[in-house]
Amino acid sequence: MIIGVPKEIKKDEHRVALLPVGAEILSKHGHTVLVEKGAGLGSGIADAEYRAAGAKIVTEADDVWSRSAMIIKVKEPQPVEIRRTKKDHILFTYFHFASSKPLFTGMLKTGAVCIAYETMVGDDGTLPLLTPMSEVAGRMAIQEGAKYLERPMGGRGILLGGVPGVERAHVMIIGGGVVGTHAAKMAAGLGASVTILDIDLERLRYLSDVLPANVQTLMSNPENIRQELTRADLVVGAVLIPGAKAPKLVTRRMLKMMKPGSVIVDVAVDQGGCIETIKPTTHSNPVYEIEGVIHYAVANMPGAVSRTSTFALTNATFPYAVQIADKGWMKAAKENRTIWTGINMLRGKVTDKAVAQAFRVKYTPLGDVF
Repeated sequence: MIIGVPKEIKKDEHRVALLPVGAEILSKHGHTVLVEKGAGLGSGIADAEYRAAGAKIVTEADDVWSRSAMIIKVKEPQPVEIRRTKKDHILFTYFHFASSKPLFTGMLKTGAVCIAYETMVGDDGTLPLLTPMSEVAGRMAIQEGAKYLERPMGGRGILLGGVPGVERAHVMIIGGGVVGTHAAKMAAGLGASVTILDIDLERLRYLSDVLPANVQTLMSNPENIRQELTRADLVVGAVLIPGAKAPKLVTRRMLKMMKPGSVIVDVAVDQGGCIETIKPTTHSNPVYEIEGVIHYAVANMPGAVSRTSTFALTNATFPYAVQIADKGWMKAAKENRTIWTGINMLRGKVTDKAVAQAFRVKYTPLGDVF
């Protein structure tokens, strides 16, 4: 199989979908790897490293797309990339279809096989390809939130951990999954007073056992959310319903309860966000203010720490990429349930129920398509 690795073109995206060692292994398996010139530079990986590993460096993105059977990416196809997509392409990347109707309709029209990292479910019920970037994003949410709480950045002028004799900041985390857990660890480690909310009581029991004493667990419901918002200096949105739009748990009216200069970091923005007033931002223009509250909503947060993120992501994605390349997508999906759960679209059919529900279109079970 010919496997293409284009340079990411989403604004401020510096990750790359394949390491040189991945190119080396795929080449040894008899595959051809085409890497667009400069694709790895944002992660500190030179073209020469790919070339030494057996990959071919291609100057033009159009050539990578036109010559490849499978395209491995990091972020969802941008408009020009959708136009490059053919019906016989396999695309293996993050899609987050529920957050963008133009992306959804554009990719559906191509008829391509769309295998989404974010909906692949492991045998243990976890999301193995979403987890590493969720770990990064959860930790970054606190790092970025702490920065924008500084007065020169427009925040309240608060140090998360305070100092002796001065009250520490209060951090509110909505969602106790991977993002929320890592955010809580980071905030607690900096000395903040942390409250993490979730609707799963068993999850809250687990978090209560494993997180430090300065983290309080709380059942997520409208009343508790309202009460916590009045105390919060930093709010982290960490809600995930795989494949579906995130529920809007904080309304614009609720923002008026918050302190002027407080900060919201909505990691759920990839799936539409759990804050009503959220809209995607970029690393070069990351924040805006509504009702005196700073909103941070960069949709590719891990891209800022691209080298760490690239290695963490490819550790998770590469074993599946090899299976798809070696066996073809159909056999790989039939033999590996995790790959099966990642196929969101196929031959113009929507094969993921949550994605179909997000746009109120017909859902076709994957088994009915082939």
